[in-house]
Amino acid sequence: MKKNAGMLILFILLGWLTGTWIAKLLLPVKSLSFLTSSTMLEWSPAANLDIINYDINIEFKFCLLSLIGIITAVWLYRRL
Repeated sequence: MKKNAGMLILFILLGWLTGTWIAKLLLPVKSLSFLTSSTMLEWSPAANLDIINYDINIEFKFCLLSLIGIITAVWLYRRL
């Protein structure tokens, strides 16, 4: 398999998604709350120019398990 930037981004997104799903499954377990507590990263650029008006809202949700998923995905990508 040929390595390229698109494949790396796909691996990172799948690792992030897998880590988040595992965190949601482990949410009821109180002793693992340090792995499942999440932090929101928000970015909201907006502008009102006379001919164009835009307002974009982008939110990223990170937890320790999603970070572990991203690291594992990059490790798997490098092993290919």
